[in-house]
Amino acid sequence: MTVSVNAVEGDSTTSDTRIHEQRKAEHIRINLEEDVTFNQLTSGLEKYFFLHQAIPEIDLAKVNTQSTLFGKPLKTPLLISSMTGGTAEALAINRILAEAAQEVGIAMGLGSMRPAIEDVELEYTFDVRAVAPDIFLFANLGAVQLNYGYGINECQRAVDMCAADAMILHFNVLQEAVQPEGDGNFEHLLPKIEAICKQLPVPVIAKEVGWGFSKQAARQLVDAGVAAIDVAGAGGTSWSQVEMYRAPTARLARVAGAFIDWGIPTAVSIQYCREVAPHLPIFASGGIKNGIDVAKCIALGANLVGLAGAFLRAADKDGVPGVIELAETLTDELRISMFCSGAADLTALAETKLLSHF
Repeated sequence: MTVSVNAVEGDSTTSDTRIHEQRKAEHIRINLEEDVTFNQLTSGLEKYFFLHQAIPEIDLAKVNTQSTLFGKPLKTPLLISSMTGGTAEALAINRILAEAAQEVGIAMGLGSMRPAIEDVELEYTFDVRAVAPDIFLFANLGAVQLNYGYGINECQRAVDMCAADAMILHFNVLQEAVQPEGDGNFEHLLPKIEAICKQLPVPVIAKEVGWGFSKQAARQLVDAGVAAIDVAGAGGTSWSQVEMYRAPTARLARVAGAFIDWGIPTAVSIQYCREVAPHLPIFASGGIKNGIDVAKCIALGANLVGLAGAFLRAADKDGVPGVIELAETLTDELRISMFCSGAADLTALAETKLLSHF
């Protein structure tokens, strides 16, 4: 089954819905047809490894991958990261992802919901509760939109239209900077984020889109009152490369292309955020390749680990069964990693020391 997706998380829009949808389609086309990975910069996870325990003294059948997120149970610490929304085609892919998430007991994020905020007729494209009544579901808006007229009302609308358990505010400063139509005013944004955190009745999560959070940024977000941080570090998709391919002039393409290896690797950003926010949930995403990477992220300090492109490709190719198979494969790899490192549950895994090639 092949489903066309016309919206992905991590972009800015103009007030023109048609231009917005065209840009979404361009992003998907470029991601499918062009090399938009980093050149030399990686997630950094390959530099860490577990100390193999030949005598783990635990039963593989009893290794427990269950966790909770803001009091809601998860069968495994996986997140289908924010990707789609805004078109009928996107609704189809969202429901595939959501139905699979319901089956395997993992969390899911929706793509930027700005299209539905600006056009109420698009709200249906984010309606996944009919097929996934129990999953932990994230609504999603760009944080910079708080400087372009958005506030608590728009955030509440986003939460209400999908019955979300939490709200993602995503940060895509580099992408905005290299887009000719980007929203580049990030001035005095923190007080507005703080106001949303205080007023919105669900947890607010700060999420990067592929360049990671520094210690300074993590500290600013903690001070603003966010309930969790998704580091979304470097090593996966480079959105500046995506913008390079859609740049209207050679000069703008050159500027975007210069940032191919910009960002903080996922492994580094996890540790930055954990150091600054020892008691907050930390999500890891950006260049996650398999369940061993999932295990490494948790050992480095993450509570939840997200993938986007791999789940999208599975949904596009094989529908719900493909997404379920991928989630179960990742969980199998995670469980075996835990078993072979002597960790019977996620608490023990979080206390497991990694060795490094540094």
